[in-house]
Amino acid sequence: MGNFLAGKVVAVTGAGRGIGRAVALAAAAEGARVVVNDYGVGVDGAAPVSGIAEAVVKEIEAAGGEAVAVADDISTMAGGQRLVDVAVASYGRVDGVVCVAGILRERMLFNMTEEEWDPVVATHLKGTFTVFRAASAVMRKQGAGTLIGFTSGNHQGSVSQANYSAAKGGIISLVRSAALGLHRYGVTANAVAPVARTRMSAGVPMELAEIGEPEDVAALVVYLLSERAREAGVTGQVYTVAGPKIAVWAQPRELRSVYADGVWSPERIAEVLPGSVGVDPMPMLARVEEMRRAAADGERPNAAQ
Repeated sequence: MGNFLAGKVVAVTGAGRGIGRAVALAAAAEGARVVVNDYGVGVDGAAPVSGIAEAVVKEIEAAGGEAVAVADDISTMAGGQRLVDVAVASYGRVDGVVCVAGILRERMLFNMTEEEWDPVVATHLKGTFTVFRAASAVMRKQGAGTLIGFTSGNHQGSVSQANYSAAKGGIISLVRSAALGLHRYGVTANAVAPVARTRMSAGVPMELAEIGEPEDVAALVVYLLSERAREAGVTGQVYTVAGPKIAVWAQPRELRSVYADGVWSPERIAEVLPGSVGVDPMPMLARVEEMRRAAADGERPNAAQ
């Protein structure tokens, strides 16, 4: 076992399988005591089963680490609070939370139902909030801590996952808000946009040019949880990890502006805006067109992340 996270207590949601499991195992291997959370549901969020989180705890213990299982649904306030309460009750503190839990319910926007929208947003976005909210209260008193949310390249938009994309975009704004609001208390917040082979990625209808394994993602998360990241001032960032590639996303900012001489009218805007302010082209839109043409030609679309 290593010591990159020696002495730290880390809680991981969605830790029963895939990336969450890899993060929990990696954190434990680097010396952290781990709270393993998983509600044990399918990719669509249905049919919860017990024992998924406990199985990962047994893996960690078999390797010589310390861990405890929490099977609560973190899309509820009580579930998020219990995760943090168990960490504090078991180990006396919580130094990091990693919110990986998520589900998918795909549908075109014009056909999407409330039953397909609400659970996805609740699991991803609210589930990150409930854990962040409970953990930040403890970390503020400790004067230290790390919050990590999981987003996706699909925060740029998605053809058939408006619910998922909206939630993932919301997580980025939540992370940035946490970074700003908690900086004075010594708490950092960052987001990870992974590209890895998991149950979720198995259903992507295209070839991903850049993709890695859950363990690649776990290595980045361990770094972000560490004192090395804190000393480097890493907060408010969004990182993609795809196998050998790590990239940082740009912070949102204005590109161009123009000012009216007086009051804007629709006619004046129509004259000025296209040439002076223009647009910021959507990379995803061009990619969607490429995919549509490939599908029309009977080819399997290829998408670089």
